[in-house]
Amino acid sequence: MSFLVGENLVGGYGGADILRGCTIEVNEGEIAVIVGPNGAGKSTAMKALLGMLDLREGEVRFRDRNLSSLTPQRRIAEGIAFVPQTQNVFTSMTVYENLEMGAFLRDDQIDETVEQVYELFPILAQKRDQLAGELSGGQRQQVAVARALMSRPSVLMLDEPTAGVSPIVMDELFDRILEVRATGVAILMVEQNARQALDIADRGYVLVMGENRHTDSGSALLADPVVRRSFLGG
Repeated sequence: MSFLVGENLVGGYGGADILRGCTIEVNEGEIAVIVGPNGAGKSTAMKALLGMLDLREGEVRFRDRNLSSLTPQRRIAEGIAFVPQTQNVFTSMTVYENLEMGAFLRDDQIDETVEQVYELFPILAQKRDQLAGELSGGQRQQVAVARALMSRPSVLMLDEPTAGVSPIVMDELFDRILEVRATGVAILMVEQNARQALDIADRGYVLVMGENRHTDSGSALLADPVVRRSFLGG
């Protein structure tokens, strides 16, 4: 059963359609990666799944329930977490306060979840009382992902999680993403570092002009000569 699927999505911002019938799906305990050229609609497709733009056609289903009429807040309450590419931490709050904000929909004790995210991101335990705005770019990304995990989601959506970080930090973030996947959380990720992202992906989508151009396992897309030549630099 698909945790989350956006089927035949058509829509955009204002009058122009950015998505032109694409379908995106991610299953339990799976990493699905959306790649493609700039302007392909990658981030727009993810935002459509969260309800951040109006769809003219298509529907979004989560655990076989149609979510198309639900607000983003309601979808988060259903178990979907989203980490945007930019402005994804509260810079004037401490690391711990950011984590508290991630649990704002919960009405139970959060201490156990805090310890779990500290185990996943040890640097955050060391810097728990430091303002997020004082952290490095890679550390901020860890705060953003950790805050999203505080809601105990079934699906974690990441928009360009490695944007602007060093190759070493990128590898560390991908390692942490694999650890999150191992807990059974479904992960849907938009990523410009296509080759590295497909290397850890169970499923990959290549979008072009808001349409599915190639869909396969990450390893199959990496091995496809057309995909390699057109989208991965050979």
